Amino acid sequence: MTRKVSLQKIILLLGGARSGKSRFAQEYARRNGENVLFVATATAGDEDMRRRIEKHKKDRPANWRTLEVVTNIGIQIEANARDAQLIVIDCITMLVNNIFSRYDNKLFNAIDDSVLEKEVVAEIEQLQMCMKKVRASFLIVSNEVGLGLVPDNRMGRLYRDFLGRANQMLAQESDEVYLLVAGIPLQVKPSNTL
Repeated sequence: MTRKVSLQKIILLLGGARSGKSRFAQEYARRNGENVLFVATATAGDEDMRRRIEKHKKDRPANWRTLEVVTNIGIQIEANARDAQLIVIDCITMLVNNIFSRYDNKLFNAIDDSVLEKEVVAEIEQLQMCMKKVRASFLIVSNEVGLGLVPDNRMGRLYRDFLGRANQMLAQESDEVYLLVAGIPLQVKPSNTL
């Protein structure tokens, strides 16, 4: 079996909700990956989310392996990458949400901002280390949440801030970065390879 993705690379896809990020990622993976590992970070907190997750599963090709991850994404990818040539992570937005969800409202109100920031940064650093060790290309999906109004509550502001930090960290490591707008990919960072 020949590898379609010729060089190992990291591609970050950013955009707003319903901007076409996941669809773009899946189409790219279908065209460029023989052995695809799909890393899903969403959890079914309610019936609507459960239906959305099931629809996403049905939309993926049957030959793709799926790894469902709540946190510790880097460690879990390393343990499960095997012969994957392309690893799709969908998405960092939910990964950061999973970190925030560890705390109920009372605990969240009492926690220092720096504790949450350290947890998010540690999660992304773990993923960055994984990307250096695993011999596969990575296609990472995340929401761009910094284009709207400043949230009116502490949780919303911290979520926006720390997801923005995570996106910046990943963009620095990425060979290519795309911003998806109405399903159209706009290249923000060109590839370092020709």
